[in-house]
Amino acid sequence: MSDPFAGLEPAAFWRHFAALTRIPRATFEEEQAVAYVTRWAGERSFAARRDAAGNLVVAVPATPGRESAPTVILQGHLDIVCERDPDSLYDPRAGRIDVVREGGWLRADGTTLGADNGVGVAAMLALVEGAGEDAGHGPLELLMTVAEEVGMAGAADLSPELIGGSVLLNLDSGHDGTLTVGCAGGIDTLLRLDAAREPVAPGDAALRVTVSGGRGGHSGGDIAAGRANAIGLLARILGAVPGLRIASLDGGASRNAIPRDAAAVLSVARSVQDATRTLIQDAGSRAAVAYRRSDPELRVSLDDARPDLADAWGVRASRRIIDLIATLPSGPLRMSTDFPGVVEASSSLGIAATDGARLTLHSLSRSASDDVMPEITGAIAAAGRLAGAAVEPGRAYPGWRPDLHSPALATAKAVFERLFGEQPQVALTHGGLEPAIIGAKRPGLEMLSFGPQIEGAHAPGERLQIASAERFTRLLAALVDELSRG
Repeated sequence: MSDPFAGLEPAAFWRHFAALTRIPRATFEEEQAVAYVTRWAGERSFAARRDAAGNLVVAVPATPGRESAPTVILQGHLDIVCERDPDSLYDPRAGRIDVVREGGWLRADGTTLGADNGVGVAAMLALVEGAGEDAGHGPLELLMTVAEEVGMAGAADLSPELIGGSVLLNLDSGHDGTLTVGCAGGIDTLLRLDAAREPVAPGDAALRVTVSGGRGGHSGGDIAAGRANAIGLLARILGAVPGLRIASLDGGASRNAIPRDAAAVLSVARSVQDATRTLIQDAGSRAAVAYRRSDPELRVSLDDARPDLADAWGVRASRRIIDLIATLPSGPLRMSTDFPGVVEASSSLGIAATDGARLTLHSLSRSASDDVMPEITGAIAAAGRLAGAAVEPGRAYPGWRPDLHSPALATAKAVFERLFGEQPQVALTHGGLEPAIIGAKRPGLEMLSFGPQIEGAHAPGERLQIASAERFTRLLAALVDELSRG
């Protein structure tokens, strides 16, 4: 099997990125990645420290002659989203990612690639290894957070004393040629619906309805693409069938990913089994047509479930479940008037899970405006209360308000134009970024975010554009060099 990284430059960047694809680094399971970085730091006699949350910072001394330059923080996160196709032989959670080189891209076979944010970690280490007379740097702090993919929990619990720099360069954006200067804030909401289960009548049929093959993606960056939310689509399909009883409803794997798959087990009276099958198949056919462009591999399948099904929610409770999911705010809810084409507010139901008589729903809402967020969370809470569900607000994180007059931004724009002969796009992102949280802890910190072109983050088939990674590392080295010259 050929090496997908063979001949790629800069070699140090790709060496570290390749190594990271072989290291398990699911959220809350970052210790092997921490060990990789601390071992690298120890080999160079760099001091490495961690805070109580597990965040890691490596202090890198300035190159000769740059000792008096301001300290720059390079920041990314160690954890990745570990999504995989049901039939995949590979598993990112176990450090098994099959990287495939396809034209000018690297992608993962049947799993997430972990470019979000393996590229950030690899770029930091490669920059330090490549520093010299032509491209030096002042004092650096390599800040690598944990648990970014679950509400940026590591950044939220970051000890401010861990860092002391005056400029922060976040390396977790996925758009080549873009300098990101702000992002939306977000809040999680949990809905827990408890309802009595009833025995399945003798002779009732047990059916499984499955929505699969959705494209999924990041529920911030990809929310405007109009892709199917498998959980919401499943509820709408079930809503076309009167009198059914739900035994289980499960879907999604990550709170901040658009769910690609969902399934429900139903109890249906034998006398209406054929009519039920027809209604579900017709609804599935309509869904395939509706999403034929955004989700060309979308499938709705109907199969016999286990014959020993013992109980299910009653007809009324099942209808409450269907109506609750169907009425939750979903997708883009408001577009920005200041940044054309940018979503200002959205919400996405990321996870549905059945545990006995309880159904738990996990929704993530985002907004660039503090004034709009209460409208969204209020609508979710109202839908939950009407269905009889307990509503539990989760961790919230702030938005990042852009500073278009930042000296660091001006420097970055000038460096970009010098390197590539064109001006960068300066933009906001609808996805959450850790500078929003870190900046709230360190007022006055100048912040920018940039990165290579990553498509399909948080979903199998995630891919990284090779040429953009080379531009990303060049920009990072040149910008850090320029910032150290004062």
